[in-house]
Amino acid sequence: MRLDTTKGHEMSGLTMPEDERQAFLAGMHVGVMGIADGDRGPLTVPVWYDYEPGGDVIVLTGVDSRKYRLATAAGRFSLCAQTEDLPYRYVMVEGPIVDDRPATHADSLSMAVRYLGEELGAAYAANSGDGSVRLALRPERWYSVDYGKLGG
Repeated sequence: MRLDTTKGHEMSGLTMPEDERQAFLAGMHVGVMGIADGDRGPLTVPVWYDYEPGGDVIVLTGVDSRKYRLATAAGRFSLCAQTEDLPYRYVMVEGPIVDDRPATHADSLSMAVRYLGEELGAAYAANSGDGSVRLALRPERWYSVDYGKLGG
């Protein structure tokens, strides 16, 4: 089930339609991962991620990391991607973890090349070592805003 739950902005016309929000999420952004942390505020950390429209959001992290422990305990997380230049836009997805497995070298290389380019990505992946895991989030709820829709 995929929902657009940006109720506060649909009357104002700021919500992105499905094709726009999926294309935006597939673009190059550093994401902010949010994970429930018991009676504390949620853990929110910047992460590299990958997404193809209609698919799952993929995040790689260390098997010994706090974000991995919290995400697997909760069974779900959220991820927000945004622009930092005008017009401001963001997409946030939330959903369950549908895959949790050791990351392969190919997983690490693909993510590093996405964010660092061929040369630096290959060097990063060669030195990243073992101990990473690949988490896949299945988007259930979508929140999106595009302030460019204000006109002007």
